[in-house]
Amino acid sequence: MRGAGLILAATAALAGLAMASAGLAAPGPRGKAPAARPVTFTLPEETIPEDLADAEGEAVVNHCTACHSLEYLVTQPRGKGAQFWKDEVAKMVNVYKAPIEPADAEAVAAVLARKFG
Repeated sequence: MRGAGLILAATAALAGLAMASAGLAAPGPRGKAPAARPVTFTLPEETIPEDLADAEGEAVVNHCTACHSLEYLVTQPRGKGAQFWKDEVAKMVNVYKAPIEPADAEAVAAVLARKFG
């Protein structure tokens, strides 16, 4: 048991050193954690991939990017067939409540089937 106590103490000491080197304060009085500081991230601008850059791809870009990145869309496995894409779009609408009108959902599924199989 004594060895486990030493390991625990060493781990706590290393965690304190890591926090100090990262500029984070150690817990304050009574074990309260320090206040969180805001962090800002700058994301790169998303460009429209060549597969979706035409007029036909506009339906996919306009509807799918509310939840998905365009990179995610174009890296999906190819050759799944039209029924796969119809089912995927239906799942997005029915299960995940994607706000797409039925006619638009059909158009999106058709474009995905033509472009990605």
